[in-house]
Amino acid sequence: MNKISSRRLVGSYLRSKARGLSLMCLFAVIFAIILYLYEANADAVLYAAVLCAVIGSIYAVFDFLRFRRRVRALEEAAASITVSLAALPLAANAVDRGYEELIKRLYEALNELYMENNAARNYMQDYYAMWVHQIKVPISAMRMLLQDQSKSSPLNVQLFNIEQYVEMALSYVRLESDYTDYVIKKYQLNDIVTQAVRKYGPLFIAKKIRVDIETIDISVNTDEKWLVFVVEQILSNSLKYTKTGTISIRAEQPATLVISDTGIGIAPEDIPRITEKGFTGYNGRTGRKSSGIGLYLCREILDRLHHTMRIESKVGVGTTVYLDLSTADLQAE
Repeated sequence: MNKISSRRLVGSYLRSKARGLSLMCLFAVIFAIILYLYEANADAVLYAAVLCAVIGSIYAVFDFLRFRRRVRALEEAAASITVSLAALPLAANAVDRGYEELIKRLYEALNELYMENNAARNYMQDYYAMWVHQIKVPISAMRMLLQDQSKSSPLNVQLFNIEQYVEMALSYVRLESDYTDYVIKKYQLNDIVTQAVRKYGPLFIAKKIRVDIETIDISVNTDEKWLVFVVEQILSNSLKYTKTGTISIRAEQPATLVISDTGIGIAPEDIPRITEKGFTGYNGRTGRKSSGIGLYLCREILDRLHHTMRIESKVGVGTTVYLDLSTADLQAE
């Protein structure tokens, strides 16, 4: 609830008293007509009118101050209404008590709904976290069975893709949790990029995509684990939609990581929505490769780390992702 200005407050007060003021004016007119018809003493009438005006003005001032206190109290209560009802002003009459009771019942219903929703969300998070950890066992077993094959073999590549989807699911659950941990330190951006590129090495080899990495001599305040995940997701998308060509990684001062590919590109109308949850865009629907979660997770993670992401793309030419990692609001531990 926004704070009401003094002018609007006065206007609101006058509107709330409009009926009473109109009735008083009507009574004054009736009394004036009657006193005129009975030829009452004009001085006595004027004295009574002035006395009534002074008393009425004093009452109006005090009544307005009380009205203003109640409005301000309601404004303060609105800021904390989801936490407690203690800030609600005391009811002045039966109507106010009725509204107060209604608010209390709605508040209790909202709290009950919140508790049920929170319990269901915690159950879902626990279930998926358990599922992710359990699925890693057969994945590890399959990895051992395929250890004699090249890492860029079709089976190993598909197993790698499964692992990445499992990691994405686990990251999604962790991100939605109330207990997501962030460890903010100063890291060399080159080390973060190297981790991601090395992990996706088998896919670069399998798809025969060249990766060009320029020297990145920049340090940033960030969370290493989550930023590595973001870079991995961007590389995954680049590899997914690049059939031939190159993926280039470079840095721009003061702290921007630029990842470009020579893939199929993104339609102009899809770019503003590409980071929305579940949005796959034209390419995702056509190739049925996109889950609509990867870039959404990237945006959410970057927002929480006070980083930003900008995407430029041209259909048939390629896509460039700019990660601005300058974080004035984050302090290294």
